[in-house]
Parts: sequence; structure tokens; C-alpha cells
Amino acid sequence: MTDTPSQSAKPGKVRVSAEDLRSFSAALLQKGGLGPEHARTTADVFVWAALRGVDSHGIARVPAYLDLLAKGVANATPDLTFESTTPAAAVLDADRAPGPVALTAAAEEAVRRARTNGIASVGVRRTVHTGAIGYYVSKIAEQGLVGLGFVAGMPNMGYTGVKGAAVATSPLAIAVPARDHAPLLLDMATATIALGKIRQAKASGTPLPEGAAAAEDGTPTTDPEKAVMPLPLGGAKGSGMSLAFELLTSVLVGAPILSAFHSDDPQGRGHRQNALLVAVDPAAFGDADTFTADVDTTLTTLKGLPVADGATQVHYPGERSAAVAVERGERGVPVAPKVWRDLTEAAERFGITPPPAAA
Repeated sequence: MTDTPSQSAKPGKVRVSAEDLRSFSAALLQKGGLGPEHARTTADVFVWAALRGVDSHGIARVPAYLDLLAKGVANATPDLTFESTTPAAAVLDADRAPGPVALTAAAEEAVRRARTNGIASVGVRRTVHTGAIGYYVSKIAEQGLVGLGFVAGMPNMGYTGVKGAAVATSPLAIAVPARDHAPLLLDMATATIALGKIRQAKASGTPLPEGAAAAEDGTPTTDPEKAVMPLPLGGAKGSGMSLAFELLTSVLVGAPILSAFHSDDPQGRGHRQNALLVAVDPAAFGDADTFTADVDTTLTTLKGLPVADGATQVHYPGERSAAVAVERGERGVPVAPKVWRDLTEAAERFGITPPPAAA
């Protein structure tokens, strides 16, 4: 997820408490076919993103997931199966479970194995839309471990030297626990700009930044009417990272996406994603308390460095979104009019009463 967190509600938005949104979203997802536990898990991922200001991965995803469930793209009753031949590694066959269901289970398994082995990795095969991967590594960090996550999906981004879409906007996330500071949370895609930003620019008629997007033939453009895909972050660096993530996830777990997508097999373009989560226990490398104390010292040192001209203060990854979560937790989560309308219309279909919303 690459969207910039926003702290306040814009005109026309309503505010709803996080707990109400969590219960409301879970109720909708349960009506959509998920069991109660899986519905709550999925809703929690959405509300976590919404609280941190990443609205593109927040409750705006509920209608999209209802559609995935209705079409059978996502399996409402998956048979999650762990496969393992070594204590420090496992593969979770997700059976097309929604990403939040599969990756939450994978994160829990990675933590359990890392507690015993010092480090553990869990690959996830055959899931659909993983949601905000920062959530899963954050759950690992909440247990005092370092979390790393990689995701590979359907090709929708350019690759240096290739005509047209070649690789995915595959994200990575890293969460490092601290003692007094909010955990460091780096959560980024390999694209210069999010697909949602291209759609927003098209709707508003706003030119896109140079080098951020391309037309269907791969030609860079700033015209939002012509732009159909993002370009990789840093050119060859971003496209190379995306390719590496495909190898570290899809190919590693025996479920290649890129090669199948570009083959003659029509099933190769069916929506799916793969992932890899890694948990590292600092206690395996020394004293865990010393580690978190040193993380705090490092972050404090960074924030105490001279501020550049035009900047007000120095931030580390995840600091601002953590502050947004506190503010939204107190005041409620702002929901865009269209999203609220989509949610309430779904609620009417399912016979659910929406929670109270304030302007």
C-alpha cells in the first residue's frame, strides 16, 4: 500500500467509530458467505488500514470482497492446509481464501515457529487479494519479533525494456518492534504510483507526475486519460524487485503467476496472489530487551538530526500512520460518501442495520 495517510475527514465524509466499522464490515462479509471467525479477521485488516489513513485498503474493500465471494473468485469456505518438511519453514495452501484469512494464519504460524527456531518463513499459495500487508508484519512485531512480508500478484505494471504490462506492483513490508516508540513499519509497493491514484487523476482531470504511469503500449505519459498502468519505482530497480518477489513467493511455493499470465493458457489470467512472511526473533541474536532499546535509540537519534529546509520534523516509516490511528481511534474513521453509500446499499440487501455515522 502506497497511499499517503490523511488525518482528517474531507467535506462530505462521515465518521464512524472503528469498533462499529469492524462489526459492520464483519456482518456484511458474513452475509457474503464467510464464517464468523474469517469475517472478523478480514474486517479487522480493513479497519486497521482505515485507522492508519490508508483508505484505499480500508473498508472501501468490503464491496470488492463481497463481489469476489459472490463470483466464487474467493472461496468462502477454504480448506487451509500447512505443508512442512523442516521446523523453520512451511507453505500454507490457502485454497483461494481471502488474503486476510490466509495471511493472518501464516503470520501466526511464522511467529509460533520462530519462537522455537529463531527464524521462520511461511509461504502462502493460492490466495486472493492480500489486503494491507503491513497488517501482518505488524502482528508479528506486536509479539516482539521482526516481521517481513512479500506479495506477488497479477501483472499490471511495466517492466524496464518491455512493451506493455509485464510484472505486478508487488509490495513489501517490514515491521520492527521498539520499546517506547511506535514500531517501524515500512510498507511499500514496487510501483511509482498506485493504480487508485491513476483513477483519481482521470476522474479529476489532473495530470500525472512525470515517469509515474504509462499508456497501454508502455509509453510513459502524464495524461490520465491515456494512462493504464503504473511504472516501476526507480525504473529497473522497482521492476527488478517485483520480479524477485515473484520468484520468492509464487515460484518458491510452486504456483508461478508471471509465466502463466504471459502464456497461451487462458486460466493463467485468473486472479490470484501468493505471499511469503518471515518472522525473526531478536532473542536468537542476543538480548531481546537490548534490541528494542537500541531500536528506540536509533529512532530517537534519527528524529534528532538537523531538519532540512522546508521540513518541520523528521519521521521514520510508520510513525505518522500510527499517529493517524490514534486520532481516528478517538474521533472515528472518515468514510467517503461513495464508500458509505456502497456499504449501506449492501446492508439493505442483506437486512443489516448500518451503524450510526456523524458528519
